[in-house]
Amino acid sequence: MKKNQRHSAQEKNKGEVRIIAGLWRGRKLPVLNSEGLRPTGDRVKETLFNWLMPYIVDARCLDCFAGSGSLGFEALSRQAKAVTFLELDKTIASQLNKNLTTLKCTNAQVINQNTLTYLNQAQNTPHFDVVFIDPPFHFNLAEQTIHLLAQHNWLHNDALIYVETEREKLLTVPNNWQLLKEKTTGQVSYRLYQNLGSSI
Repeated sequence: MKKNQRHSAQEKNKGEVRIIAGLWRGRKLPVLNSEGLRPTGDRVKETLFNWLMPYIVDARCLDCFAGSGSLGFEALSRQAKAVTFLELDKTIASQLNKNLTTLKCTNAQVINQNTLTYLNQAQNTPHFDVVFIDPPFHFNLAEQTIHLLAQHNWLHNDALIYVETEREKLLTVPNNWQLLKEKTTGQVSYRLYQNLGSSI
C-alpha cells in the first residue's frame, strides 16, 4: 500500500515548465499534474513575450488561473516589477510558492483563491499593467474574467491583456479594448488586447 502511495505521489509531481529567457533563462520548475492544468507551450509563450517585449520590464502583472505559473515566472524572469498569481487549488498554490522560494524571488505573491471571486471587488485605483488570462477551457471563464477586470477598475490605462482560449472561441470584450495581436496554434487561440482607458 505504501509503495502504491509513493508511486501515486511521484506521478502527481511529474512535470515541469521551462523559463525561456531573462534572469532565469533555461531554469526548469516542477509542476504538479492536475486535471485541467494546461501549461502554455514554449512556442506560444515565446510568441507572447515577443509581443510583450517593449512593455514587460517594470510592469505589474496578474497571472489569473495561474496553474503552473509559466506566464508569471516568465514575466518575472524578464524583469517585471511584480507578479500576483491567482490559483484556486491549494496544492498547486503551494507549489507556486515553493518555486518562488527556489528562485529567491521576493517581488511576487500567490493568492489561493477563485479568480472570479478575487476580481469581483471594486478598486479605488488600478493595479495592473499586464494581465494573463489562461483559464480551463469550455467554462466561459475567460469572458467572465475580462468583464470583472473592466468593471472593477483593475487595469491601468494602456494595460495589456493576454487571453488564451480554445480554438475559434468568440470573445466579447469591452468597447475600449483594442485587439493588437491574434494567432491560432493547434487547438489554441491567443490574443493580446490593450485597454485604451475610459472614453470621455
